[in-house]
Amino acid sequence: MLDLTYEPPKPKVIQGAKEDWELVIGLEVHAQVASNAKLFSGASTKFGAEPNSNVAFVDAGMPGMLPVINEGCVALAVKTGLGLKAGINLRSAFDRKNYFYPDLPQGYQISQLYEPIVGEGEVIVDMGPGVARRVRIERIHLEQDAGKSIHDMDPSMSFVDLNRTGVALMEIVSRPDIRGPEEAAAYVGKLRQILRYLGTCNGDMQNGNLRADVNVSVCRPGDYEKYQETGDFSHLGTRCEIKNMNSMRFIQQAIEIEARRQIAIVEDGGEVVQETRLFDPDKGETRSMRSKEEAHDYRYFPDPDLLPLEIEQAWVDEIAASLPELPDEKKTRFVTEYGMTEYDAGVLTAEVENAAFFEEVAAVSGDGKLSANWVINELFGRLKKEDHDITESPVSAEQLGKIVSLIKAGDISGKIAKDLFEIVYSEGGDPAVIVESRGMKQVTDTGAIEAAVDEVIAANPAQVEKAQANPKLAGWFVGQVMKATGGKANPGSVNQIVKEKLGL
Repeated sequence: MLDLTYEPPKPKVIQGAKEDWELVIGLEVHAQVASNAKLFSGASTKFGAEPNSNVAFVDAGMPGMLPVINEGCVALAVKTGLGLKAGINLRSAFDRKNYFYPDLPQGYQISQLYEPIVGEGEVIVDMGPGVARRVRIERIHLEQDAGKSIHDMDPSMSFVDLNRTGVALMEIVSRPDIRGPEEAAAYVGKLRQILRYLGTCNGDMQNGNLRADVNVSVCRPGDYEKYQETGDFSHLGTRCEIKNMNSMRFIQQAIEIEARRQIAIVEDGGEVVQETRLFDPDKGETRSMRSKEEAHDYRYFPDPDLLPLEIEQAWVDEIAASLPELPDEKKTRFVTEYGMTEYDAGVLTAEVENAAFFEEVAAVSGDGKLSANWVINELFGRLKKEDHDITESPVSAEQLGKIVSLIKAGDISGKIAKDLFEIVYSEGGDPAVIVESRGMKQVTDTGAIEAAVDEVIAANPAQVEKAQANPKLAGWFVGQVMKATGGKANPGSVNQIVKEKLGL
């Protein structure tokens, strides 16, 4: 692993208030399990299907229909727990959480309150070069998603789409360890990265496959330390939950705005009411959705249709043995194996597809460090300019690897390589074939290079005198020779011959 300094959380102090206040934040992240079928039925989980087309009888709450646990969803929850260094509970149980929404046809949600499948774990959050913080995971439990109410299709009626009803979710609950908006966003980003590496959730926030409920409270300096010493949550102030956040940027904005709202209430002599709120990014405010329910409000009780879930340690061990290389380990390996900077390794490992693409380029080229430069600077730069990601790259990893290998072999210069990259990006083709067919191969014949140098020197006697008086000006001759040869001359050879001819 890289050498990291684990700093204690640095509280965000809200400026502009009458007193100093600190933020305390905990998150409940709902991650859709990457399963083709729902948690208790065989209905499809495909996104974008026609409304109410992916609904089994049990999802629709039809009488007499019994849930059947999806073993694949259980395996992915266990895999997630192992990836977060969490304890796996060999015995867990499902409970009914009773509430009544139009898009919840059963009248209850099957969840896990008392005996979750995954216990305590942690997420290491990167907060800068060499600096990280630990956010503790309290638990992960499996539960069903609800459907979707649609209010904008008719002026007088609302519609209900039950396609999401019964989709498997992992609710990942953190401790109130997060102390600022930036840290909250970084935590969600790191959690998303780990889930995508594990393959247990695709992390698509735009489609609602990963969303967060953000619990925010404010306290005076020193009160958080009292909470840590005593475990008494009353030191942290009354929390409010901001529901269904699906954007890192909105998470940061909502936390800042909600904190200021709570501070204004307390400093004016009022009391913050524990409630669930929604964030309106257009108005820049949070607004009340409903009073915050406690567990007893949901009348939890063990689901009578589902036996407790008992799994064997050997099965857990089998899943553990199949875990992929996770982001932190991969980042460390990239630094040590390829000799790249920690920053470059972070860029390449940010997305699992990026890391896989780079490794294929490096395998083809045989030069990891040069491959990293080309992937990050040339390819990523071009893709970002065109608002594409790596999956939409017109240049394959094999093609880019061949371009890098041509540079490494001295067949083309860096300048020619950029021209070649542009051709491959726009037209496709085998880089080696393009170089040969278009006469792009680098000139390494010292006789030809020497003739070009002689011609430039002969045509510029005044510049020769200046260069001999000031050797730094020899670079001008190198540039002229490269220009005269169409960038094909080997720059190192040109530089050496220029110096020899000028007597430098």
